[in-house]
Amino acid sequence: MWRQSHKPTKLFHRAQRCRPRALALLALFLVASTLLLCGIKGKPSSQYDPPKLKRSRTRTSTQFRPTVEYTNGTDLIWQIPESPKAVLFIAHGCNGRAANFWDRSPGCPYCVGFPEERLIVLHALDRRFAVLSISSSRKCWSLGKEKHVVKWITTWWIERNKLEKLPIMALGASSGGYFVSALAAEMRYKSIVLMIAEGVFDTMGIPEGYPPTLFVHMPKDQRRMRLIERNMEALRRKGVRVKEVRCLEFPLSPNFLSDRILGLNQTMAVKLIRMFSEKGFLDENGYMRKDGRATRWKQALRERGFPLEKYELLNHIQEELNLAYGYHEMTSLQTDDIFDWFESYMN
Repeated sequence: MWRQSHKPTKLFHRAQRCRPRALALLALFLVASTLLLCGIKGKPSSQYDPPKLKRSRTRTSTQFRPTVEYTNGTDLIWQIPESPKAVLFIAHGCNGRAANFWDRSPGCPYCVGFPEERLIVLHALDRRFAVLSISSSRKCWSLGKEKHVVKWITTWWIERNKLEKLPIMALGASSGGYFVSALAAEMRYKSIVLMIAEGVFDTMGIPEGYPPTLFVHMPKDQRRMRLIERNMEALRRKGVRVKEVRCLEFPLSPNFLSDRILGLNQTMAVKLIRMFSEKGFLDENGYMRKDGRATRWKQALRERGFPLEKYELLNHIQEELNLAYGYHEMTSLQTDDIFDWFESYMN
């Protein structure tokens, strides 16, 4: 949690006096962001119609009530909504784990609820998808024995919860995207989503009956974009239905941070954005000059006297900075596109 001193600082009073002006600037930031987020390929890139970034996207009607288990050498966390209509397996990226997708709760005391991961799960539950997340055995997913482990766990879990009649989907990000692309050759997925990953089609081949595949990626990563384009063409030649969603950079605003990061209040979000601007981490339009991982913002916080060891939200903030830069990060901004894709292949 972010901790503040009991005595308001001069910066706090200044932020309060400037609030009307700050809100006006926030409105401009949000309008600009609607023009630059993402689009589904189906027309030339110059004609993409990006969806608007709405604050309502960060709020859902569903609450987390996960079940945590340990089986077959790994942990799994899952939740089944009332009257589920589909099953969704989610694979994290390198250095991730199942606990990243769920908020801390009595049922999951070690869950961390990263902003983008948790929002993907919340939107899935709102769409009545039963969600299963499994942790990889090592830092990243492997493509050997681990495929059989996850296949066994998924089948066992579905049968135990009497979900056999439901369609099964899968979403994987980065390392998880490679893993899902390989697992889809053996599992009966109705469709899959590969996020910031081109898949491993060059090494495994594309079997008959491979599921429809949606690529969600960030074209600022040009090398990966070229590989995705090549793999999309290879899938098409095999008769596989494919589509892509391109996710672009967007300007940061206090509202964006405080809306998406639980425990980060508006006052602290304003301070963060102001510090990023003063340090030159943002350009004049509010865009990140560098990837969040390459920005020394934590050192800047330390220089301002913030006791970093007391903060539990540093990795949450880091994720949103990476996302705003638009290079290689989990994203929930495209959940409407993702779940529309899944639902179009339910039968």
